[in-house]
Amino acid sequence: MTGLLWIDKVNDRIGKIVSFLIWVGAAVLVWEVVSRYVFNAPTIWAHGYTQRIFGSYFILIGAFALLRGSHVRIDIFLPAKGGRRRAALDLLNYLMLLIWGSALTYEGWAFFQDALLWNQKDDSALGHPIWPIKLCLVIGAGLISVQAVAEIIRSVAGLINPSINQTRQFGNDT
Repeated sequence: MTGLLWIDKVNDRIGKIVSFLIWVGAAVLVWEVVSRYVFNAPTIWAHGYTQRIFGSYFILIGAFALLRGSHVRIDIFLPAKGGRRRAALDLLNYLMLLIWGSALTYEGWAFFQDALLWNQKDDSALGHPIWPIKLCLVIGAGLISVQAVAEIIRSVAGLINPSINQTRQFGNDT
């Protein structure tokens, strides 16, 4: 189980670091609003950068959200206290997530390589390269996939022995 805790800690740390992108994105948006409405001098770059910042944030924070149980769940089939039934349904959910995450990582890598090879640029006036956001897609989907594997292992352990304590160990700041 040490490997599972290592995966949890890596995704926890990355999630905490990536969470600061919200502040960067908010600062860019505030700058744009002030520039536009106070100084009557809108920027040509703020819109594109906020798209990149928030797009990167949403894909890179996914594994952290999975780790913390923050994804939307419909628990109408799951008993409140858990047990083998919950472990089996969790296993099914995490297997589907692993398939999705693996496919997104695989295809995202091809998108990233093409963007880098062909020096693809966005359609904004500044023509920024697209490969950084596609790299974030690959990294984020990969992190979600690895966290899904950890959750699959936990679900299998819960199927075998429903009394296993599956709580995670985090630092004092959680």
